[in-house]
Amino acid sequence: MRRYGKNPDEDDIRVRPNRKGNRPRTNIRPKHEDASEGMVLTVDRGRLTCLVEDRTVTAMKARELGRKAAVVGDRVMIVGDLSGAKDTLARIVRISERTSVLRRTADDDDPFERVIVANADQLAIVTALADPEPRPRMIDRCLVAAYDAGLSPLLVLTKSDLAPAGELLEMYGALGVPHVVTSREELYNGDAAQRVREQLDGRVTAFVGHSGVGKTTLVNALVPEDRRRVTGHVNAVTGRGRHTTTSALALPLASENGGWVIDTPGVRSFGLHHVEPSRVILAFPDLVPGTENCPRACSHDEAECALDAWVAEGHADPARLYSLRRLLATRERHEGD
Repeated sequence: MRRYGKNPDEDDIRVRPNRKGNRPRTNIRPKHEDASEGMVLTVDRGRLTCLVEDRTVTAMKARELGRKAAVVGDRVMIVGDLSGAKDTLARIVRISERTSVLRRTADDDDPFERVIVANADQLAIVTALADPEPRPRMIDRCLVAAYDAGLSPLLVLTKSDLAPAGELLEMYGALGVPHVVTSREELYNGDAAQRVREQLDGRVTAFVGHSGVGKTTLVNALVPEDRRRVTGHVNAVTGRGRHTTTSALALPLASENGGWVIDTPGVRSFGLHHVEPSRVILAFPDLVPGTENCPRACSHDEAECALDAWVAEGHADPARLYSLRRLLATRERHEGD
């Protein structure tokens, strides 16, 4: 058996090149001036479906992006085969700056935040009035996440034929959150979709809610028929729905004014570990002037907060301060199953 040393002089010996030695890393990255802009519609195991002009293109993230991940709603720059033909694969080489980011953590003790949607400007919180029962604390948490992300909240109450909406609406009256109340019959005859669509026209709206509240059924009524998703049912024993939506998906709104609906997977908890309580006050511009005399780094939910005296002097509605404090309290409590 022939053995060769490190420096064989035989001409027929093939020496593999040292990749690290021959191709040193560099911070210089290609500019890709010819890249086309697209929008991420959904993400599935490293493959991203993007809308480029009028066609969908399958792409993967370029290595040069490092750990930065693209999410549904991202505006991205793409190179490669953009035909959208079967078995073609393009590359995402740049992610544009985001106008908003909706995040959540698995629970309040989880330090790892998950970006759910990028570049949305509205959050529709879908809650059933019965079957399953409404969970106000979950609504509060979604409101905190929306305010923290700079999104306008919209409360959508379903199944009003099973229970009245008055008590729940009264709870959120002081917040001034727009709302739409729908029944199961209206979901099927189109009346519900029409009223909800009026709140969505020309906007990018992310939908969140528990499984079984009718979220995906409503989304299906808002988008073109050929883009609808499969729906499930509510378990009669547990009162929970089956997770028919397993990944976020952006769908075009069936409207003359355009717009997008982003359907997200049903959630049973909405952690707020990433939210700084002091930022929630920004969603209450009428209360902001009263914070001028607050101590440094005041969370506005403590004894030294100046808001109590300021509101007592008649500068703002006490119900607004109560609503703020209720939302702040959700940051300190874990919302379980």
